[in-house]
Amino acid sequence: MSDTSSAAASARTALYDLHLELGAKMVPFAGYDMPLQYPSGILKEHKHTRAEAGLFDVSHMGQLRLSGPDAAAALESLVPVDIVDLPANRQRYAVFTNPQGGILDDLMVSNGGDHLFLVVNAACKQQDTAHLRQHLAGRCEIEELTDRSLLALQGPAAAAVLARLAPESANNPAKMVFMQTGKVTLADAECFISRSGYTGEDGFEISVPNAQAEKLARLLLAQPEVAPIGLGARDSLRLEAGLCLYGHDMDVSTTPVEASLTWALSKVRRADGARAGGYPGAAQIEQHLAQGASRKRVGLLPLERMPVREGAELVDADGKVIGKVTSGGFGPTLDKPVAMGYVEAAFAKIGTPLHAMVRGKAVPVEVAAMPFTPARYFRG
Repeated sequence: MSDTSSAAASARTALYDLHLELGAKMVPFAGYDMPLQYPSGILKEHKHTRAEAGLFDVSHMGQLRLSGPDAAAALESLVPVDIVDLPANRQRYAVFTNPQGGILDDLMVSNGGDHLFLVVNAACKQQDTAHLRQHLAGRCEIEELTDRSLLALQGPAAAAVLARLAPESANNPAKMVFMQTGKVTLADAECFISRSGYTGEDGFEISVPNAQAEKLARLLLAQPEVAPIGLGARDSLRLEAGLCLYGHDMDVSTTPVEASLTWALSKVRRADGARAGGYPGAAQIEQHLAQGASRKRVGLLPLERMPVREGAELVDADGKVIGKVTSGGFGPTLDKPVAMGYVEAAFAKIGTPLHAMVRGKAVPVEVAAMPFTPARYFRG
């Protein structure tokens, strides 16, 4: 798998030929040729993931290893998250921030014992790697794991499937809990798995060597509960789960407080914490925590069948623009449209009536709690 891409040609994951064999409709995404959907279609793929188990190729994501005795403290200097006290075999959600408190990217950080394992967004992985090298050079070793693929197995049957395929494993996947990690042998390959994902369902992300990725994917797809799922359903699943998509629902102009990610800001790193601040933009983020932000990311339920898409302006009863939709579409589980976006803080209360402007038409929407479908993470 190439980690580079040019305007002329997209990079391909180790599963590219398998996607074609399965009849995938391929589209360019973050510099890669990726499957948008398979012949069954986005709606069925979405519902299958909620009912059984879906297999996603997310090998376009960036995988990195930070090692050395100072790695955790070094990484803490770039994120408002507790990394130093992250227990071994546990994973945590984090954000890279800039000097203004804006979000450079969101990522997952796992403590692998003698190293940290990072998964970053595909479109940001080159800038994230450069960011790490610029700020942490000399403090820890930074290694891009371009020789590994990443698969996600998501849905209520995911644990039973993995446990069936790794019966002798010291780390029984079925006994792992949400955000726990471990090494498991699958399809004769040593894999690093985490019980996590991007759908709101129980599930796992599996880092596997490129050379064994197709063998593992075929083994997983041979299980009766598992179907291949493309980027289309991945997007509708994460939207129902109220999860941010970087570059859409948050970016360098958004602080974690504005993005309603306050839960991800570790107490130990806040103003009165033992290791307060010390990361880019700490003063701005602390100000938002203390005084509130002027705008907030909220859930939105359109009250008509018309989907409300990204970019639609949100207006109050007087027609004044008070926000914008950042993600929107049809929620197959709810059988109705769902969206999220930013509104002025005065309009962020759940139940607030607004209108979204769609092709000149004012579509009534209501500020709603997220997630739109209950999260089903396995917490033991």
